[in-house]
Amino acid sequence: MAKMWSGRFGEESSSLLEEFNGSLPFDKKLYREDIAGSIAHATMLREVGILSADEVEKIIFALKQVESEIDSGKFEFKISDEDIHMAIESRITEIIGEAGKKLHTARSRNDQVALDFRLYVLRKNSEIIKLLKNLQATLINLAKNSSDILMPGMTHLQHAQPINFAYHILAYVSMFKRDIERFESSIERNNFSPIGCAALAGTPHQINRHITSSLLDFKEPTINCLDTVSDRDFALEILFNISTMFVHISRFAEELIIWSSYEFKFVTFSDAYSTGSSIMPQKKNPDVAELLRGKTGRVFGNLISLLTVMKGLPLAYNKDMQEDKEGVFDSVETAIISLKIFDKAVATLKINSENMAKACKIGHLTATDLADYLVKVCNVPFREAHHITGRAVAEADRLNIDLSEMGYINLQKIDSRINSDVDEILSLRNSMNSRKSYGGTSQEQTLKQIAFFENWLAGLNK
Repeated sequence: MAKMWSGRFGEESSSLLEEFNGSLPFDKKLYREDIAGSIAHATMLREVGILSADEVEKIIFALKQVESEIDSGKFEFKISDEDIHMAIESRITEIIGEAGKKLHTARSRNDQVALDFRLYVLRKNSEIIKLLKNLQATLINLAKNSSDILMPGMTHLQHAQPINFAYHILAYVSMFKRDIERFESSIERNNFSPIGCAALAGTPHQINRHITSSLLDFKEPTINCLDTVSDRDFALEILFNISTMFVHISRFAEELIIWSSYEFKFVTFSDAYSTGSSIMPQKKNPDVAELLRGKTGRVFGNLISLLTVMKGLPLAYNKDMQEDKEGVFDSVETAIISLKIFDKAVATLKINSENMAKACKIGHLTATDLADYLVKVCNVPFREAHHITGRAVAEADRLNIDLSEMGYINLQKIDSRINSDVDEILSLRNSMNSRKSYGGTSQEQTLKQIAFFENWLAGLNK
């Protein structure tokens, strides 16, 4: 079959070129976007008098029939059509004849693919936002039930200061809030219509791009056609946003893996979201968290791949840009299933608060509190207070007890200025609750943070 563009060619394309050149095996995912764009384009052509009402009625009828055929699996995809745009145009021409050949008036595959791909990315941005909001709600609910659970806060993966479990969870709520804001910002920035830009320089046909923009729910048409057909910033943005989101998912997954080990046993995964070993009957593996951590490298690779494709391309469209879709499709699908299963895995976690409390008595978490006490109550210079506290920690190690269990009598032997009020200062819960500065870990501040995130999320859902 002759190509729609074959007029100036004297030979038919080789089958090898068809296989190498065609994008239909993967860009057929864009059929809904392509059909919606074509309906809007045909409607506009009727409004400006380029096509008759009868021609447009036939075109829209054929486009809806094609959509139904693809939905039902009856549509025959032919690699000779190269891409989803030509496949649909070929089929509507089979259905309605000459009118089908007029659909491509005043547009190019360059602006057509830019439209389809942009519509897809905008839709998937919204879908990912919805799933992130679900995860946020799950995490906020987990935090509401655990603001009184003590756990060791860490730096360098070493015990540092006592915090509460809800406070730790809210750190991830903060991260995912930024992720949502990035996806929302990307929608706002990229909600402009490419259709009507044609190959690169617009069209001599007296079209109205504002009509198609409005029909497709864009804010307005893009301003420069040369930029538009060669722009894939919107694709890079969703890849970057997904990659950043996966940094946060992976960090959380890593902590859950550590916390679920026998050495920590802070949390236990539900059996429904764990796997076993083929050889060791006792094993219960955190495979969901490990897979999430592993898929992070996958989405990073898709981002780097498209950045590399785009970095040296002259304006306007180049065939290299056909490589823009598979990585985006893969990252989007990976993000969607990952957010769904991560939400369920977190929602079914068992929190082992007793083990967290025991862990708080390892590592002398109230050492900073003793140093601050010496400065504020005993008027000791901080460097001297730091040294005295170091001696107290060494003595606690010698006695094989935690600093919070030392008692003021033992501490007075190290420095006589220490009084009995130090016992309350060094209690783990008091240490946690003393950190009342804005954004701190005290239960009072943690509850304020929970209320903030609840209100923020409720605002998004209006």
